[in-house]
Amino acid sequence: MKKIEGFTLIELVIVIVILGILAAVAIPRYLDLSTEATTAAKTGMEGVVKSAFAIEVAEKRPTQATEYPTVTDLNTRLATNDTTAVASGIQFTIGTTTYTVPTYTDDACTSATTATTGAGSNVLCVGTVIP
Repeated sequence: MKKIEGFTLIELVIVIVILGILAAVAIPRYLDLSTEATTAAKTGMEGVVKSAFAIEVAEKRPTQATEYPTVTDLNTRLATNDTTAVASGIQFTIGTTTYTVPTYTDDACTSATTATTGAGSNVLCVGTVIP
């Protein structure tokens, strides 16, 4: 009788179980890393906008609210094509989701800016990222 070479059913099942265990460990870890990367990118962009605001204020040395930078000034300071000045702040996109770093017209961060330039657009405070 001729001997047939190959894997037994038990060996194949064991390999499939091992691959399943590895996938069960790797996939959630990948999703966690993806979430962490998005959070880090949002935090980084928030820091960039706050830095741009600090530089604008330092350069202008405002003595009254109308001398503070506008949303457009902040966006220009960022010098990137990845951001957009909108009435409520600076918008940027990560993946397919658009986020906004809000800007405010008072030191307490309660009155949102309402325009990119002109009346209602001078930024006295920068908030935290919102989706």
